[in-house]
Amino acid sequence: MSDSYYQYHVFFCTNQREDGTQCCQQYHAQDMRDYAKQRVKSLGLSGPGKVRVNSAGCLDRCALGPVAVVYPEGTWYTYVDKEDVDEIIDSHLRQGKIVDRLKID
Repeated sequence: MSDSYYQYHVFFCTNQREDGTQCCQQYHAQDMRDYAKQRVKSLGLSGPGKVRVNSAGCLDRCALGPVAVVYPEGTWYTYVDKEDVDEIIDSHLRQGKIVDRLKID
């Protein structure tokens, strides 16, 4: 195992803004995080030395939302649906290849 407890740590912004301004939760971010967590687990990728999927409060990138960030690289992604989340899991988390079409700077 590397120096990091997890090979990849994925944070999904699941923030809900009470004032109605744009936020990730308007795009069902919690459901997408739950889906990602379950898929990672079903693929046998979860646990120490592997992948951890977490919810995060506001990551302050709402205008680009919904957003998720993968560490240790600090790669930021946006996504629209489960197929996008699957692509992030299959490409980045399983193969170590960044998904350029979903990456945001």
